[in-house]
Amino acid sequence: LPEVRISDNGPYECHVGIYDRATREKVVLASGNIFLNVMAPPTSISVLAANTPAPFSRYQAQNFTLVCVVSGGKPAPLVYFKRDGEPIEATPLPEPPAGAGSWAPRNLLHRDLDDTKVPKSLAAEGEVGGGQPLATADPPRGLAAERDPVTETIPETVVSREFPRWVHVAEPIYYFRHTHAPVSDGTVEARATLTWTLNPQIDNEALFSCEVKHPALSMPMQSEVTLVAPKGPKITMTPTRARVGDTVRILVQGFQNEVFPEPLFTWTRVGSRLLDGSAEHDGKELVLERVPAELNGSMYRCTAQNPLGSTDTHTRLIVFENPNIPRGTEDSNGSLTGHCGFRLVLALTLTVILELT
Repeated sequence: LPEVRISDNGPYECHVGIYDRATREKVVLASGNIFLNVMAPPTSISVLAANTPAPFSRYQAQNFTLVCVVSGGKPAPLVYFKRDGEPIEATPLPEPPAGAGSWAPRNLLHRDLDDTKVPKSLAAEGEVGGGQPLATADPPRGLAAERDPVTETIPETVVSREFPRWVHVAEPIYYFRHTHAPVSDGTVEARATLTWTLNPQIDNEALFSCEVKHPALSMPMQSEVTLVAPKGPKITMTPTRARVGDTVRILVQGFQNEVFPEPLFTWTRVGSRLLDGSAEHDGKELVLERVPAELNGSMYRCTAQNPLGSTDTHTRLIVFENPNIPRGTEDSNGSLTGHCGFRLVLALTLTVILELT
């Protein structure tokens, strides 16, 4: 077998025998068998963040999960994580952290929020004998609890947009889960997850790597990601000189830095609603169809956020007159009334007048 493939994996037999000239039958004198175990190194390795992009709350601690996907290997490889080049000692987790829904939520308003950004009236509730008592049942150490849909409402005017100082132990506690799934071609896909309570104060710009050891590899394979909050979104607007009636597209093309995990983009119009009447729009692109002259000078805000932070960028829309569209031919919805429609209305009006006279 000069070029062994995964499909060559399996048992092989060798038979040794003679033919009896009298009976013309084959007589087997000996036989032997062997199982060929074909190894194959992994063909790909990648690291991604689970459940992204997704909205997040800057006012409560959250669990964060990195997923390392290794495919094309046989047998299953050994997968492990490193942080800043140092191996991570993680607690094996037989079930995914999502099964933690039965944990009682912790009151993070008093324990994890920077008290310098909370009114004294709220801070006083956290004192002994005041406010609601803290939950007595906490989740396993190092993981944030899953919160109920109803959570405490903190006015934006009270709490700073910056992340509060999370109160955690000095060293994060990591939880590790490893699974294997056979593939039809005989190889194995390995998935390893690393879960911990994210702390934007210390996890921003932290380098995480997933490494793979395999008998068919002379040295480990590696894939790296750096957790980074978004900074300075770069926004483009087309057309660059918008006229009344044009369709304007405002697009986020990139950032001043490499961002991981993928951010969530939210568009709003400062001081008013968007052209379609909605309060906000999700996605990298905001499309304004048939812009009316009333939008001239309107300001639009793009908020890019990931679990490590958020940033806002504003852009102003300047709408120029369109010589092909006379003034006063826009209706209240910003749509345009053409010359043909205007002439038709005028002709019908004249017809009615003539008939009445």
